[in-house]
Parts: sequence; C-alpha cells; structure tokens
Amino acid sequence: MNTKTTHAFVNQLLVYTLVMISFSGSIGLGTVWLRHQISITANSTRLLEQRIVETERRLSELNTQVTAEQSIDVLARRNSEWNLGLVLPKEPQVVRVSDSPERRLASRNNAEVFAVETPAALTVAPVRFQLVNNYR
Repeated sequence: MNTKTTHAFVNQLLVYTLVMISFSGSIGLGTVWLRHQISITANSTRLLEQRIVETERRLSELNTQVTAEQSIDVLARRNSEWNLGLVLPKEPQVVRVSDSPERRLASRNNAEVFAVETPAALTVAPVRFQLVNNYR
C-alpha cells in the first residue's frame, strides 16, 4: 500500500485556485458595478445641471419681461389703453437711508433729552376746552 499520495496536494491546489478565481472575479464584478453606478450618477448629475441651466434661463427671461412691463412708458400706455385714470407719483416713493436706522431713530426719539435749548416748537402749550352748546 502506498500511503503517500499526491491527490491531497492537487486537491488543495485546485481548491485554492478556485477560491482565488472566485475572489478575483468578485473584485472584478464589484469594480464593474461601481463604475456603472458612477456612470449612472454622472448622467443624472448632467441632467440636473441641464435642468438648472434651463430654469435659470427661463427665470432670466421672466425677469426681463417683468422689467420691461414695469417701465414708465409701458405703464403709461397700459393706463391709457385700459382707462384706469392713474397718475404718476409726484415724489419718490422709495427713500434710501444711508446711516444706521437704529442711530437715526434713537437720536430722533431722544432729541428732547439731549437738546441744549428747547426750541419754541417743542414747548408745551396748555390745552383749552370750550363748551359749545349744540342742543338748541
């Protein structure tokens, strides 16, 4: 009887080879799957960027139309076409404040406290009530 056989070595080599092939195959399959996912993500990102550009273009066109409709000439023409009877404002409706609003309001509210002399307009005058008989 021959107790030394090479079948055990060949069986181990065959098992290790199969394990190595399946391991490298799973790594290759994972790599292909990962590249496919990257491709899908890149395509969806490209589509989103196109939608963003299209939306920004539409928004720009809409802003241009709104600006054109808000011009004084167009508003005056619409006023005369639709017989609205509106008039242009005589004074500017928007007043820009350059200094700090907190400081300006505090100085206006505390003007009497910090004034050196009281002007005649800020003096307190007594109030007189007169009875008028309207029950005749």
